[in-house]
Amino acid sequence: MINVIGLGYIGLPTALMMASHGVEVIGTDSNKELVATLNVGHATFKEGGLDELFQDALKAGIKFTTEYQVTDTYIVSVPTPYDKFSKKVDACYVVAAVIDVLKVAPKGATLVVESTVSPGTIEKSVRPVLVEENREDINLVHAPERIIPGNMVYELLHNNRTIGVDDKAIGAKVKDLYASFCQGEIVVTDIKTAEMTKVVENTFRAVNIAFANELAKICRHDNMDVYEIIKICNMHPRVNILQPGPGVGGHCISVDPWFLVGDYPSLAKVIDESMKTNDGMPDFVLNRIYEIMKEKGMTDITRVGLYGLTYKENVDDMRASPTLQLLESQERHLATGLKVYDPFITKDVVANQYHDLDTFLSAVDFVVIMVKHNEIKENIDKLAGKIVLDCYNICKQEGTYRI
Repeated sequence: MINVIGLGYIGLPTALMMASHGVEVIGTDSNKELVATLNVGHATFKEGGLDELFQDALKAGIKFTTEYQVTDTYIVSVPTPYDKFSKKVDACYVVAAVIDVLKVAPKGATLVVESTVSPGTIEKSVRPVLVEENREDINLVHAPERIIPGNMVYELLHNNRTIGVDDKAIGAKVKDLYASFCQGEIVVTDIKTAEMTKVVENTFRAVNIAFANELAKICRHDNMDVYEIIKICNMHPRVNILQPGPGVGGHCISVDPWFLVGDYPSLAKVIDESMKTNDGMPDFVLNRIYEIMKEKGMTDITRVGLYGLTYKENVDDMRASPTLQLLESQERHLATGLKVYDPFITKDVVANQYHDLDTFLSAVDFVVIMVKHNEIKENIDKLAGKIVLDCYNICKQEGTYRI
Protein backbone atom coordinates (compact mmCIF):
# COMPACT_ATOMS: atom_id res chain seq x y z
CA MET A 1 0.00 0.00 0.00
CA ILE A 2 1.20 3.50 -0.89
CA ASN A 3 0.57 6.49 1.37
CA VAL A 4 0.64 9.71 -0.69
CA ILE A 5 1.30 12.73 1.53
CA GLY A 6 -0.06 16.04 0.22
CA LEU A 7 -3.11 16.05 -2.07
CA GLY A 8 -2.62 19.24 -4.04
CA TYR A 9 -1.93 19.85 -7.72
CA ILE A 10 0.70 17.08 -7.86
CA GLY A 11 -0.13 14.66 -5.06
CA LEU A 12 -3.79 14.16 -5.94
CA PRO A 13 -3.30 13.27 -9.64
CA THR A 14 -0.39 11.00 -8.68
CA ALA A 15 -2.50 9.17 -6.09
CA LEU A 16 -5.42 8.83 -8.50
CA MET A 17 -3.21 7.58 -11.31
CA MET A 18 -1.59 4.91 -9.15
CA ALA A 19 -4.91 3.77 -7.75
CA SER A 20 -6.49 3.54 -11.20
CA HIS A 21 -3.60 1.28 -12.28
CA GLY A 22 -4.04 -1.30 -9.58
CA VAL A 23 -1.94 0.14 -6.75
CA GLU A 24 -3.52 0.28 -3.30
CA VAL A 25 -3.41 3.96 -2.31
CA ILE A 26 -4.38 6.04 0.70
CA GLY A 27 -4.01 9.79 0.32
CA THR A 28 -3.20 11.93 3.35
CA ASP A 29 -3.51 15.68 3.76
CA SER A 30 -3.60 17.93 6.84
CA ASN A 31 -6.42 20.01 5.33
CA LYS A 32 -9.61 18.51 6.80
CA GLU A 33 -11.89 20.41 4.42
CA LEU A 34 -9.92 19.18 1.40
CA VAL A 35 -10.06 15.58 2.63
CA ALA A 36 -13.81 15.87 3.26
CA THR A 37 -14.33 17.15 -0.29
CA LEU A 38 -12.35 14.26 -1.75
CA ASN A 39 -14.23 11.74 0.36
CA VAL A 40 -17.54 12.78 -1.18
CA GLY A 41 -16.07 12.21 -4.62
CA HIS A 42 -15.22 15.75 -5.75
CA ALA A 43 -11.84 16.90 -7.06
CA THR A 44 -10.53 20.08 -5.46
CA PHE A 45 -9.43 21.74 -8.69
CA LYS A 46 -10.32 21.67 -12.39
CA GLU A 47 -8.18 19.68 -14.79
CA GLY A 48 -8.92 17.96 -18.08
CA GLY A 49 -9.52 14.24 -17.51
CA LEU A 50 -9.15 14.52 -13.73
CA ASP A 51 -12.79 13.81 -12.91
CA GLU A 52 -12.75 10.64 -15.02
CA LEU A 53 -9.48 9.55 -13.39
CA PHE A 54 -11.03 10.26 -9.98
CA GLN A 55 -13.95 7.96 -10.73
CA ASP A 56 -11.61 5.19 -11.86
CA ALA A 57 -9.59 5.57 -8.65
CA LEU A 58 -12.73 5.48 -6.48
CA LYS A 59 -13.80 2.25 -8.16
CA ALA A 60 -10.34 0.87 -7.41
CA GLY A 61 -10.79 1.69 -3.72
CA ILE A 62 -8.65 4.80 -3.10
CA LYS A 63 -9.18 6.37 0.33
CA PHE A 64 -8.46 9.83 1.76
CA THR A 65 -7.64 10.75 5.34
CA THR A 66 -5.80 13.22 7.57
CA GLU A 67 -3.94 10.34 9.23
CA TYR A 68 -0.53 8.99 8.22
CA GLN A 69 -0.57 5.27 7.47
CA VAL A 70 1.60 2.34 8.57
CA THR A 71 2.96 1.00 5.30
CA ASP A 72 6.20 0.29 3.46
CA THR A 73 6.12 3.14 0.91
CA TYR A 74 5.39 6.86 1.27
CA ILE A 75 5.27 9.53 -1.44
CA VAL A 76 5.69 13.10 -0.18
CA SER A 77 4.27 15.74 -2.51
CA VAL A 78 4.02 18.97 -0.53
CA PRO A 79 4.85 22.58 -1.55
CA THR A 80 8.43 23.86 -1.64
CA PRO A 81 8.38 27.69 -1.65
CA TYR A 82 11.50 29.81 -1.64
CA ASP A 83 12.68 32.56 0.65
CA LYS A 84 12.21 35.74 -1.37
CA PHE A 85 15.18 37.39 0.35
CA SER A 86 17.81 34.63 0.19
CA LYS A 87 16.24 32.88 -2.85
CA LYS A 88 16.93 29.54 -1.16
CA VAL A 89 14.41 26.72 -1.10
CA ASP A 90 12.24 26.54 2.01
CA ALA A 91 11.98 22.82 2.78
CA CYS A 92 9.87 23.27 5.93
CA TYR A 93 6.81 21.45 4.50
CA VAL A 94 8.91 18.52 3.30
CA VAL A 95 10.69 18.26 6.66
CA ALA A 96 7.40 18.44 8.57
CA ALA A 97 5.91 15.68 6.42
CA VAL A 98 8.99 13.50 6.90
CA ILE A 99 8.86 13.95 10.69
CA ASP A 100 5.21 12.83 10.70
CA VAL A 101 5.98 9.86 8.43
CA LEU A 102 8.74 8.69 10.78
CA LYS A 103 6.23 8.49 13.64
CA VAL A 104 4.43 5.60 11.93
CA ALA A 105 6.82 4.21 9.29
CA PRO A 106 8.02 0.65 9.94
CA LYS A 107 11.68 -0.32 9.71
CA GLY A 108 12.95 -0.46 6.14
CA ALA A 109 10.16 1.69 4.67
CA THR A 110 10.82 3.72 1.53
CA LEU A 111 10.19 7.47 1.57
CA VAL A 112 9.88 9.07 -1.87
CA VAL A 113 10.09 12.87 -2.06
CA GLU A 114 8.33 14.13 -5.20
CA SER A 115 8.46 17.80 -4.20
CA THR A 116 10.88 19.87 -6.27
CA VAL A 117 13.94 20.89 -4.23
CA SER A 118 17.36 22.40 -4.91
CA PRO A 119 20.36 20.08 -5.32
CA GLY A 120 21.56 18.94 -1.90
CA THR A 121 18.30 19.68 -0.05
CA ILE A 122 17.60 16.07 0.83
CA GLU A 123 21.16 15.64 2.12
CA LYS A 124 21.11 18.89 4.09
CA SER A 125 17.50 19.05 5.30
CA VAL A 126 15.89 15.62 5.13
CA ARG A 127 18.60 13.10 5.95
CA PRO A 128 19.52 14.88 9.23
CA VAL A 129 15.94 14.30 10.40
CA LEU A 130 16.43 10.55 9.94
CA VAL A 131 19.67 10.74 11.92
CA GLU A 132 18.09 12.79 14.73
CA GLU A 133 15.18 10.37 14.99
CA ASN A 134 17.49 7.35 14.80
CA ARG A 135 15.65 6.21 11.66
CA GLU A 136 18.50 5.63 9.25
CA ASP A 137 16.77 2.38 8.35
CA ILE A 138 14.44 4.43 6.11
CA ASN A 139 15.25 4.37 2.37
CA LEU A 140 15.32 7.92 0.93
CA VAL A 141 14.32 8.45 -2.70
CA HIS A 142 13.79 11.55 -4.83
CA ALA A 143 11.44 11.21 -7.80
CA PRO A 144 10.64 14.81 -8.86
CA GLU A 145 7.25 15.39 -10.45
CA ARG A 146 7.18 16.31 -14.13
CA ILE A 147 3.65 17.44 -14.94
CA ILE A 148 1.99 20.74 -15.74
CA PRO A 149 -1.53 21.97 -14.99
CA GLY A 150 -3.69 21.75 -18.08
CA ASN A 151 -2.11 18.50 -19.26
CA MET A 152 -1.55 16.58 -16.03
CA VAL A 153 -3.22 13.28 -16.86
CA TYR A 154 -1.47 12.88 -20.22
CA GLU A 155 1.92 13.88 -18.83
CA LEU A 156 1.64 11.56 -15.84
CA LEU A 157 1.17 8.72 -18.30
CA HIS A 158 3.71 9.71 -20.93
CA ASN A 159 6.47 11.92 -19.48
CA ASN A 160 9.84 10.39 -18.70
CA ARG A 161 10.67 10.14 -14.99
CA THR A 162 13.85 10.37 -12.91
CA ILE A 163 14.40 8.42 -9.70
CA GLY A 164 17.27 9.37 -7.39
CA VAL A 165 18.37 6.78 -4.84
CA ASP A 166 21.18 5.72 -2.50
CA ASP A 167 20.62 2.04 -3.22
CA LYS A 168 20.05 0.83 -6.80
CA ALA A 169 18.02 -2.14 -5.52
CA ILE A 170 15.56 0.30 -3.91
CA GLY A 171 15.65 2.26 -7.15
CA ALA A 172 14.52 -0.81 -9.08
CA LYS A 173 11.55 -1.29 -6.74
CA VAL A 174 10.50 2.35 -7.01
CA LYS A 175 10.93 2.20 -10.78
CA ASP A 176 8.55 -0.77 -10.88
CA LEU A 177 6.03 1.24 -8.85
CA TYR A 178 6.08 4.17 -11.29
CA ALA A 179 6.12 1.79 -14.25
CA SER A 180 2.66 0.63 -13.13
CA PHE A 181 1.33 3.68 -14.97
CA CYS A 182 4.23 5.62 -16.54
CA GLN A 183 4.75 4.81 -20.23
CA GLY A 184 7.80 7.06 -20.56
CA GLU A 185 11.41 6.15 -19.88
CA ILE A 186 12.30 5.91 -16.18
CA VAL A 187 15.93 6.71 -15.32
CA VAL A 188 17.50 5.66 -12.01
CA THR A 189 20.37 7.86 -10.76
CA ASP A 190 21.67 9.34 -7.50
CA ILE A 191 19.59 11.72 -5.38
CA LYS A 192 21.53 14.94 -6.00
CA THR A 193 21.50 14.40 -9.76
CA ALA A 194 17.72 13.88 -9.66
CA GLU A 195 17.34 17.09 -7.64
CA MET A 196 19.49 19.05 -10.10
CA THR A 197 17.88 17.75 -13.29
CA LYS A 198 14.39 18.87 -12.26
CA VAL A 199 15.56 22.36 -11.33
CA VAL A 200 17.62 22.64 -14.53
CA GLU A 201 14.64 21.66 -16.71
CA ASN A 202 12.55 24.51 -15.36
CA THR A 203 15.50 26.92 -15.41
CA PHE A 204 16.11 26.19 -19.09
CA ARG A 205 12.56 27.23 -19.89
CA ALA A 206 12.72 30.30 -17.62
CA VAL A 207 15.89 31.57 -19.33
CA ASN A 208 14.40 31.08 -22.79
CA ILE A 209 11.20 32.88 -21.81
CA ALA A 210 13.30 35.73 -20.42
CA PHE A 211 15.13 35.99 -23.75
CA ALA A 212 11.80 36.34 -25.56
CA ASN A 213 10.61 38.93 -23.05
CA GLU A 214 13.82 40.91 -23.40
CA LEU A 215 13.42 40.85 -27.18
CA ALA A 216 9.90 42.22 -26.72
CA LYS A 217 11.26 45.15 -24.69
CA ILE A 218 14.00 45.87 -27.26
CA CYS A 219 11.52 45.75 -30.12
CA ARG A 220 9.05 47.95 -28.24
CA HIS A 221 11.81 50.53 -27.70
CA ASP A 222 12.45 50.83 -31.45
CA ASN A 223 8.90 50.07 -32.67
CA MET A 224 9.69 46.70 -34.23
CA ASP A 225 7.35 43.69 -34.45
CA VAL A 226 8.82 41.11 -32.07
CA TYR A 227 6.39 38.41 -33.22
CA GLU A 228 7.38 38.81 -36.87
CA ILE A 229 11.05 38.78 -35.91
CA ILE A 230 10.68 35.63 -33.80
CA LYS A 231 8.69 33.91 -36.56
CA ILE A 232 11.41 34.58 -39.13
CA CYS A 233 14.23 33.61 -36.76
CA ASN A 234 12.50 30.34 -35.92
CA MET A 235 12.62 29.40 -39.59
CA HIS A 236 16.30 28.69 -38.98
CA PRO A 237 16.68 24.94 -38.26
CA ARG A 238 18.70 25.52 -35.08
CA VAL A 239 16.65 28.39 -33.60
CA ASN A 240 13.57 27.94 -31.42
CA ILE A 241 12.73 31.18 -29.62
CA LEU A 242 9.72 31.06 -27.31
CA GLN A 243 6.99 33.71 -27.24
CA PRO A 244 7.02 36.74 -24.91
CA GLY A 245 4.23 37.24 -22.39
CA PRO A 246 3.02 39.33 -19.45
CA GLY A 247 5.12 37.40 -16.94
CA VAL A 248 5.67 33.92 -15.54
CA GLY A 249 3.54 32.28 -12.87
CA GLY A 250 2.81 28.86 -11.45
CA HIS A 251 4.89 26.93 -8.96
CA CYS A 252 7.68 25.72 -11.26
CA ILE A 253 9.23 28.16 -13.71
CA SER A 254 8.61 31.18 -11.49
CA VAL A 255 10.14 29.47 -8.43
CA ASP A 256 12.59 26.65 -9.12
CA PRO A 257 15.33 28.66 -10.90
CA TRP A 258 15.62 30.85 -7.79
CA PHE A 259 16.89 27.76 -5.93
CA LEU A 260 20.05 27.85 -8.04
CA VAL A 261 20.43 31.60 -7.57
CA GLY A 262 20.09 31.17 -3.82
CA ASP A 263 22.55 28.29 -3.59
CA TYR A 264 25.08 29.56 -6.15
CA PRO A 265 24.76 33.38 -6.10
CA SER A 266 28.20 34.07 -7.54
CA LEU A 267 27.75 31.57 -10.38
CA ALA A 268 24.10 31.76 -11.48
CA LYS A 269 24.35 35.20 -13.12
CA VAL A 270 22.42 34.46 -16.32
CA ILE A 271 19.69 32.73 -14.32
CA ASP A 272 19.47 35.64 -11.88
CA GLU A 273 19.07 38.24 -14.63
CA SER A 274 16.59 36.03 -16.49
CA MET A 275 14.37 35.69 -13.43
CA LYS A 276 14.50 39.44 -12.84
CA THR A 277 13.47 39.98 -16.47
CA ASN A 278 10.47 37.66 -16.12
CA ASP A 279 9.51 39.12 -12.75
CA GLY A 280 9.58 42.59 -14.29
CA MET A 281 7.07 41.83 -17.05
CA PRO A 282 3.88 42.60 -15.05
CA ASP A 283 5.29 46.07 -14.35
CA PHE A 284 6.15 46.39 -18.05
CA VAL A 285 2.53 45.58 -18.94
CA LEU A 286 1.26 48.04 -16.35
CA ASN A 287 3.40 50.73 -17.94
CA ARG A 288 2.08 49.79 -21.39
CA ILE A 289 -1.47 50.29 -20.04
CA TYR A 290 -0.44 53.76 -18.84
CA GLU A 291 1.17 54.63 -22.21
CA ILE A 292 -1.87 53.48 -24.20
CA MET A 293 -4.32 55.31 -21.92
CA LYS A 294 -2.26 58.47 -22.35
CA GLU A 295 -2.19 58.03 -26.13
CA LYS A 296 -5.96 57.49 -26.23
CA GLY A 297 -6.74 60.30 -23.83
CA MET A 298 -8.24 57.93 -21.28
CA THR A 299 -8.29 59.07 -17.66
CA ASP A 300 -10.69 56.58 -16.04
CA ILE A 301 -8.77 53.48 -14.89
CA THR A 302 -12.07 51.80 -13.95
CA ARG A 303 -12.82 51.44 -17.68
CA VAL A 304 -9.77 49.17 -18.10
CA GLY A 305 -10.22 45.41 -17.70
CA LEU A 306 -7.75 42.56 -17.31
CA TYR A 307 -8.87 39.36 -19.02
CA GLY A 308 -7.48 36.37 -17.10
CA LEU A 309 -6.44 35.65 -13.51
CA THR A 310 -4.79 32.25 -13.85
CA TYR A 311 -1.11 31.77 -14.56
CA LYS A 312 -1.75 29.91 -17.83
CA GLU A 313 -4.56 29.15 -20.21
CA ASN A 314 -7.48 26.81 -19.56
CA VAL A 315 -6.71 25.98 -15.91
CA ASP A 316 -7.96 27.36 -12.59
CA ASP A 317 -4.46 27.64 -11.06
CA MET A 318 -3.71 31.24 -9.99
CA ARG A 319 -0.42 30.59 -8.16
CA ALA A 320 1.92 33.57 -8.75
CA SER A 321 -0.04 34.58 -11.84
CA PRO A 322 1.15 37.64 -13.80
CA THR A 323 -2.27 39.26 -13.29
CA LEU A 324 -2.00 38.96 -9.51
CA GLN A 325 1.54 40.34 -9.72
CA LEU A 326 0.31 43.28 -11.81
CA LEU A 327 -2.52 44.03 -9.37
CA GLU A 328 -0.07 43.91 -6.46
CA SER A 329 2.23 46.32 -8.28
CA GLN A 330 -0.68 48.67 -8.95
CA GLU A 331 -1.60 48.59 -5.27
CA ARG A 332 1.99 49.39 -4.29
CA HIS A 333 1.67 52.50 -6.45
CA LEU A 334 -1.42 53.44 -4.42
CA ALA A 335 -3.73 52.88 -7.37
CA THR A 336 -6.80 50.69 -7.78
CA GLY A 337 -9.75 50.30 -10.09
CA LEU A 338 -8.77 47.80 -12.78
CA LYS A 339 -11.59 45.39 -13.52
CA VAL A 340 -10.83 41.66 -13.75
CA TYR A 341 -12.49 38.60 -15.26
CA ASP A 342 -11.54 34.95 -15.65
CA PRO A 343 -13.96 32.17 -16.70
CA PHE A 344 -12.11 29.60 -14.56
CA ILE A 345 -12.26 31.59 -11.30
CA THR A 346 -15.82 31.39 -10.00
CA LYS A 347 -15.22 32.83 -6.54
CA ASP A 348 -14.32 36.45 -5.79
CA VAL A 349 -10.58 36.61 -5.16
CA VAL A 350 -9.80 40.23 -6.09
CA ALA A 351 -11.62 43.54 -6.12
CA ASN A 352 -13.71 44.52 -9.14
CA GLN A 353 -13.97 40.91 -10.33
CA TYR A 354 -16.59 39.85 -12.88
CA HIS A 355 -18.03 36.41 -13.59
CA ASP A 356 -19.55 36.83 -17.04
CA LEU A 357 -17.66 37.76 -20.20
CA ASP A 358 -20.36 39.95 -21.75
CA THR A 359 -20.97 41.84 -18.51
CA PHE A 360 -17.22 42.35 -18.12
CA LEU A 361 -16.83 43.65 -21.67
CA SER A 362 -19.77 46.04 -21.32
CA ALA A 363 -18.09 47.56 -18.25
CA VAL A 364 -14.76 48.37 -19.94
CA ASP A 365 -13.44 50.26 -22.94
CA PHE A 366 -9.87 48.90 -22.77
CA VAL A 367 -9.20 45.14 -22.54
CA VAL A 368 -5.81 43.69 -21.62
CA ILE A 369 -5.48 40.02 -22.60
CA MET A 370 -3.40 38.55 -19.77
CA VAL A 371 -4.30 34.88 -20.40
CA LYS A 372 -5.07 33.18 -23.71
CA HIS A 373 -7.99 31.02 -22.56
CA ASN A 374 -9.90 29.28 -25.35
CA GLU A 375 -12.92 31.39 -24.37
CA ILE A 376 -11.34 34.66 -25.48
CA LYS A 377 -9.97 33.11 -28.67
CA GLU A 378 -13.47 31.89 -29.55
CA ASN A 379 -15.02 35.29 -28.71
CA ILE A 380 -12.33 37.57 -30.09
CA ASP A 381 -14.91 39.33 -32.31
CA LYS A 382 -16.54 40.70 -29.16
CA LEU A 383 -13.48 42.93 -28.72
CA ALA A 384 -14.41 44.95 -31.80
CA GLY A 385 -14.54 48.63 -30.93
CA LYS A 386 -12.48 48.15 -27.78
CA ILE A 387 -8.95 49.30 -27.13
CA VAL A 388 -7.00 46.04 -26.85
CA LEU A 389 -3.57 45.32 -25.39
CA ASP A 390 -2.85 41.73 -26.42
CA CYS A 391 -0.03 40.13 -24.42
CA TYR A 392 -0.12 36.93 -26.50
CA ASN A 393 -0.61 38.05 -30.11
CA ILE A 394 -3.95 36.25 -30.52
CA CYS A 395 -6.11 39.26 -31.51
CA LYS A 396 -5.70 40.20 -35.16
CA GLN A 397 -8.13 43.11 -35.31
CA GLU A 398 -6.69 46.35 -36.67
CA GLY A 399 -5.27 48.73 -34.07
CA THR A 400 -4.52 46.07 -31.46
CA TYR A 401 -1.64 47.02 -29.17
CA ARG A 402 0.99 44.46 -28.17
CA ILE A 403 3.56 44.29 -25.43
